Amino acid sequence: MSVYMNNAATTWPKPEPVARAMYDFLASGGANLARGSASRRDLETMDLVGDVRERLARFFGGHEKGDPRYVTFSLNVTEALNVIFRGFLRPGMAVVTTSMEHNAVVRPLRRLEEEGTSLTILPCDPRGRLDPSLLRERLREGADLFVLSHASNLCGTVQDLEAVAEICRDASVPLVVDAAQTAGLLPLDAAALDVAALCFTGHKGLMGPQGTGGIVWRPDFARACRPLVDGGTGSRSHEERQPDMLPDKFESGTPNLPGLAGLRAALIWLEKEGVASIRRHEEVLGSRLLEGLRALPGATLYGLEGTEGRLPVFALNLASMDNGTLAAELTDRWEIESRPGLHCAPLAHRTLGSFPQGALRLSPGYFTEEAEIDLCLEGLSELAR
Repeated sequence: MSVYMNNAATTWPKPEPVARAMYDFLASGGANLARGSASRRDLETMDLVGDVRERLARFFGGHEKGDPRYVTFSLNVTEALNVIFRGFLRPGMAVVTTSMEHNAVVRPLRRLEEEGTSLTILPCDPRGRLDPSLLRERLREGADLFVLSHASNLCGTVQDLEAVAEICRDASVPLVVDAAQTAGLLPLDAAALDVAALCFTGHKGLMGPQGTGGIVWRPDFARACRPLVDGGTGSRSHEERQPDMLPDKFESGTPNLPGLAGLRAALIWLEKEGVASIRRHEEVLGSRLLEGLRALPGATLYGLEGTEGRLPVFALNLASMDNGTLAAELTDRWEIESRPGLHCAPLAHRTLGSFPQGALRLSPGYFTEEAEIDLCLEGLSELAR
């Protein structure tokens, strides 16, 4: 059995009810959404999707007292961000982001920059932290949008979201949050923070399947965005133009219904376990791993030095070998799964000083055992020596 240390890519294993719920939907339900005759199966699908939407609205502190209409589904955070960028930004507008962003943010913004949108990338410090005063100073010059990854997928550094949100409110600049790494691990309240759009994925901290995610919208910001895709919504079929009402405005075509069934099961499991309980357990595992990593001869660690202000996501290089070779050795000799390279985040690697070689990333999760942490450290110690 392999030792899985790549939860920053996707959590694994999933809670047992997730796969069962997906199977049950395909085996005994399976009706499409709002495209049937109101049979029992049709209504069960509508109830499923409505329930997932309501749970997500409560979970993320949705706007308008958790109105589920302002939660729309996507395949992942990358698609959600593209919906927002393409739907809101126009040539001549100005968008600001940071040097710790994933390519899910950087690449679509670079494309829009080529088309006439102004792009500013604020530098973070060598530990991956944004100084909020830099943002305050930049927004005084005027901007139309600020985009922030809540936590780094590379080194786990968590940004001061409360301070950033206050600055954006004061400057009347919409704030878009990429919560790919924090949704399900840290408490998030979109309405309290006045976030214009909170983008989440289902397959990481939410413990759901791949191919699920979405956006928690602030109503005025949703109205200001055009849909990325027009098409059939199962509603207002007599109209030849895309409906303006939510969630239909941003949900053309058939959604990933088996995935949403799995995501609902994951959310129910999360509600029972408790985000705070999961976070505490992962902090214990992270502390154990970090202590061992610090003791490795010839190791360079990136990001924050301690456990405060970070997720249990660790990036390192050994002086003894390339991180790609290191990952292969860990897999071949100890069946330890990790992630080498640049992690779809070259700007972040430049910020931390690990470009162009990249780094080895280790990210334990809720189901990781302490013995697996110890085995990982044993393998790394041998390779370092």
